[in-house]
Amino acid sequence: MLMKYVGVKQVMKAVSENLAKTVYVGDNADKNILNPLFELCAEKNVEVKHIKTMEELGKLAGIEVRAAAAAE
Repeated sequence: MLMKYVGVKQVMKAVSENLAKTVYVGDNADKNILNPLFELCAEKNVEVKHIKTMEELGKLAGIEVRAAAAAE
């Protein structure tokens, strides 16, 4: 699966601009970083799916490093 947006800042921007259909978050990411994203997704009615780890999400996103958030 190739994600269009990777990283909390890029995902926040995509959600803000109504470009993201689904957001994926790594469950072991810092909740202080993810909370504003959760709030924005709720506001914009964007589905959030939880992935067990940031490492797993990075692989799903097609990158070689961990990812706290990604979107398609």
